[in-house]
Formats: sequence, C-alpha cells, structure tokens
Amino acid sequence: MKSNRNSAWTWLVALVLIHLVISMVHGLAHDRARVPLSYAANVFVYLVILAGPLVGLAVAWWNRRAGSWLIALTMTGSFVFGVINHFLLSSPDHVAHVDPQWRPFFAVTAVLLAVTEALAAGLAVKFLASERVVVANCAR
Repeated sequence: MKSNRNSAWTWLVALVLIHLVISMVHGLAHDRARVPLSYAANVFVYLVILAGPLVGLAVAWWNRRAGSWLIALTMTGSFVFGVINHFLLSSPDHVAHVDPQWRPFFAVTAVLLAVTEALAAGLAVKFLASERVVVANCAR
C-alpha cells in the first residue's frame, strides 16, 4: 500500500510541475493572441492557478495531507475557471474567439491545462483517500 501511495504522490508532483509549464506556455499564447484578462482574473491566475499548487507541494513537505488538500482545491478551482472561460463563456478568452493565427496554440494549451488540472485534482483526492485508509488501518 505504501508503494502505491508513493507512486501516486510522485505522479501528483509531476502533474503539478507539468501544469506549471503548460500554464506558462498558455500565458504566452494569451500574450501573443492579445487576449487580455481582467484584474480579478489575473489575481485568480497568479494566486490559485500558478501559486496554489506549488504552495500545496511546499506545505506537503511538512504535512502531506494538508498539501494534498490544497492541491486538490486549487486544481479543481483552476479546472472550473479554465473550462468556463475557455469553453463556455462567450468572451475574448473563449477558444473560438481567439485570433485565428493563434487559435490552435491557444486551444491546445487550454485543453492540456484542463486535462492536467482534472488529473491532478483527481489524483490528490485519490491520495487523500489512500491516506484515510492507512490511518484507519493503523488505528486497528
């Protein structure tokens, strides 16, 4: 069981770091396609999408459960924010409204963000569930 937890944690760390790289590349797509974000959206991007999962990894250094919760919550928030803004709301941030020259690059990075956010959130929840099982077994 410990091996599975360590493997899940390794994958979670990898997903957080991959998500960071994709986020930076998607930011470049925003810049090149001239897709502005509001002040509130920028604050959300910097605090929740970029910093949140990294802070979760840092917290996990001392308390893996708390760090996993932070990663699960920030990745879920990131996923919801991205799906709404890139695929649902009719706005300059919607993949269909981006400059045609940059649309494929923007769309691919938006999809990759959604995939990594969903996977990381799910894996963090799975890790938390496995921690609960370990704690329950230790109490017996």
